[in-house]
Amino acid sequence: MDFEKLIEQFALNVAAQTEAIFRGDARTGNKHARKYGAAVDTLLAHGNEGRDALLVLLKHERMDVRVMAAAHLLRYRTAEAKAVLEEAAKGKGLVPFGAQQALKRWEEGTWALDPG
Repeated sequence: MDFEKLIEQFALNVAAQTEAIFRGDARTGNKHARKYGAAVDTLLAHGNEGRDALLVLLKHERMDVRVMAAAHLLRYRTAEAKAVLEEAAKGKGLVPFGAQQALKRWEEGTWALDPG
């Protein structure tokens, strides 16, 4: 399994979705969401090896990529993922709002991106 390609697919499509949303292009945004969703599903299907591959994105240059990776890694690497989300949640805008919502769902016990 080529985890590097899956990680690249995840990051590129998260970024492309964010840009599409900022343009008001929901159709394109949804297309990119399906693509990064497929990449993360494949990674998670490989268990902890796939989750470990996703960890590199917690330090990605783009906040949207960091936040989306952290949201998927909350159960597996709680401390690191929460730190990324908490830092992002301090800002204003769409990506910080997403970080806030991920943290809220985690605290409520309704988060389910990687039930394990």
